[in-house]
Amino acid sequence: MIHGDLLPFNATEVQRELSAKMRDLGEGRFRARAREFDERNEFPYANYADLREAGFLGLTVPQRYGGLGADYATYALVAAELGRWCPPTALTFNMHACTMLWSSVLADDIEMSAQVREEHEVCRSGIYRTVVEDGAIYAQPASEPNSNAASGKSAFGTTARVAEGGYVVNGVKHFASLSGAADYYSIVCTEEPRDDGSTPGRMMLLAIPAKADGVEIFGNWDVVGMRPTDSRSLRFTEVFVPSRQCVLPPGAYMQLAVEWPHMFMTLTPTYVGLAQAVFDYTVAYLRGEMEGGPGGEARNSPVKQMAVAQMRIKLEQLKCLFFTAIAEAGPKPAKATRLRAYAAQYTVMEYANDIARLGLRTCGGRALFKHFDIERWYRDSRCGALMLPWTAELCIERLGYESLFERGER
Repeated sequence: MIHGDLLPFNATEVQRELSAKMRDLGEGRFRARAREFDERNEFPYANYADLREAGFLGLTVPQRYGGLGADYATYALVAAELGRWCPPTALTFNMHACTMLWSSVLADDIEMSAQVREEHEVCRSGIYRTVVEDGAIYAQPASEPNSNAASGKSAFGTTARVAEGGYVVNGVKHFASLSGAADYYSIVCTEEPRDDGSTPGRMMLLAIPAKADGVEIFGNWDVVGMRPTDSRSLRFTEVFVPSRQCVLPPGAYMQLAVEWPHMFMTLTPTYVGLAQAVFDYTVAYLRGEMEGGPGGEARNSPVKQMAVAQMRIKLEQLKCLFFTAIAEAGPKPAKATRLRAYAAQYTVMEYANDIARLGLRTCGGRALFKHFDIERWYRDSRCGALMLPWTAELCIERLGYESLFERGER
């Protein structure tokens, strides 16, 4: 089976090496397990054991702390390769890797006082140790019953109350991927007013141990796609979190949201990889290279050739935008760069589903059977456009508004 390239022409040697290493894991192990994880609605623990053994849990931990030191673009390319072989593993891996990425590469790009940066150094070094030395997994639940919070239109309902030595957290998160598998939950919450009457209202990103008193997993997770992500809901009731478990200094989350908007595009690589997988599969299927599929005569059909051409055009378009957007990612981007990121997000999420739709239709009726990967990828692909904070609708809304209005205009 021929596999398309998920690297830009100017990929670095490090990016090529790490992507090749991920490809070996995915092709050799992850893809073979994916159908069973989906059928059982079971978290991919075996994949995470392999990621841990290969050092990938430290992918975005800086090298000086014992990690692999991947920057933003390198993470995105490696995650896309993972998404090619098991999209739910890539989607959940994003939550873990971004906790490390936000607190390292991104945090280093924003202004902090010397004291705050020193305190942050103490906090993040302890977090990185749990990953590098203990193999800990970090989730990153943000969504709440009021979706306006995750979309940036209102404060988060989950709160953090200042207490001696730390904070006390109360609230609910849903769509909480890795809810039963994570060792820590990196949750976004709003700081409560203090006893002296001051109301900082700062956003906090706190790492809560999964086994802390007052942490509860509830509800079920029986959904159309991305079933192995174990995204049940979380309830926090008077949960104490020591100050040393601040993933970012108070207020830094919102600072990053404004100054480093590409931080919210880290879900995208999963669907880039999925789109590539669907295209590769459709080509192999029509060439007669899939056991139980048609013979190679199917590729002689002009109708199927046209459908494959349409798929390829969409795939090349989404990859081109994706490669450009991750290469441009950085602090305080120009307006055009920010809008291009919205366009890339929208294009990847919508085109991945469209490519899967075309692939399933082009392969034909036999491809509906669950022992063929493409049926599962079709279901998984539909989830991308719905994911906060940059849903397809929000990207369209921002693209239209910000194209027509400058800041300060109404």
